[in-house]
Amino acid sequence: MHLAYPAVLSALLFCTGLYGVLARRNAILVLMSVELMLNAVNLNLVAFDVWLSKTAEETLHSGQALTLFTITIAAAEIGIGLAIVLAVHRNRGTSDIDKLRDTAESHDTDGPDHDALTTGQAEKAEATA
Repeated sequence: MHLAYPAVLSALLFCTGLYGVLARRNAILVLMSVELMLNAVNLNLVAFDVWLSKTAEETLHSGQALTLFTITIAAAEIGIGLAIVLAVHRNRGTSDIDKLRDTAESHDTDGPDHDALTTGQAEKAEATA
């Protein structure tokens, strides 16, 4: 088997995942795209490990060991990512990334800037009335 076939397939999978991360608005689809990118990396690791074991007589299979670590990290990432997405969906009612950009808390209304702002707004309202 030539090294070019899995390398091209891996590049296509990675580009598809990258497009999904950049173009999608749903957080779950973004997580699925990240998984697709990680699987492309896994395919590359295994393909290069097989290729190196044929040429260099390597018996360690370090590419396959790295693939197992990557699969473990991907499983943890999807578990934590889905938990975060579900918590955000419960609190905000949507998983649309564009609507979730502003994650800051509401501004404090007891500070000194609030008094000046309300005084300015009150003066503006009186001037227009």
